Amino acid sequence: MTTPRMGRSAPPIEVLLVEDNPGDVRLTREALRGTHIEHELHIASDGVEALQFLGREGRFGEATRPDLILLDLNLPRLGGRDVLQTIKSDPALQTIPVVILTTSESPRDIAQSYQLRANCYVTKPVDLQTFTEVFHFWLSIARLPQEASS
Repeated sequence: MTTPRMGRSAPPIEVLLVEDNPGDVRLTREALRGTHIEHELHIASDGVEALQFLGREGRFGEATRPDLILLDLNLPRLGGRDVLQTIKSDPALQTIPVVILTTSESPRDIAQSYQLRANCYVTKPVDLQTFTEVFHFWLSIARLPQEASS
């Protein structure tokens, strides 16, 4: 079943959350639920899993292309900056909006994220209402790109 978005019926929004903190995963689930927008939330617990998901490798062979990526900077195995750089360097992935969702308030991290072509930078913790507003913008107001046909 689809939910009307912007006055028309649309498939669920595919969201990839790259987050190693279970509490932040729960908060994200709650915030997405609060948007009342049909969505599928996929979780990668580190940067390596995120790239495997995006590359449809291993257990992620049937993964769908996300419409939106929520990316923590501080991840085990492979950090968020490296994941962001890989995404934005890949022509098949670079149009996917990436929202940095991190605890860092460092001006250097913010500047570097935008230099690496992040689409948005949000500092955690954020209250549920603010979190929901961020998702509402990305999931119902912003127009998200579709995967290019081969």
